[in-house]
Amino acid sequence: MIKIEEKLFQNRYRVDEGRPHIQISNPQVCVDDCKTQSCTFVCPAGCYVVDEKHEVTLTTDGCLECGTCRVICSEHHNVDWSYPRGGHGILFKFG
Repeated sequence: MIKIEEKLFQNRYRVDEGRPHIQISNPQVCVDDCKTQSCTFVCPAGCYVVDEKHEVTLTTDGCLECGTCRVICSEHHNVDWSYPRGGHGILFKFG
């Protein structure tokens, strides 16, 4: 059985240097107001990571552009998300 990591590895990502398509609006909201920090375990690409200070770090490289983080953060609306510019972002190998 193929692991999800192996499938994700087959996709490619073209980074738009200096223009991330997704950002955390106010990182302090993640620390002070968001108790579950759900983005850190629902993102299928693992783009969100929480550290020992409960700060959430976002790495957009590898984002699948699925929008899960926008949906899960509907209480705080703390994710600024837009589609990447043409030619940038996820490049799916099989579709």
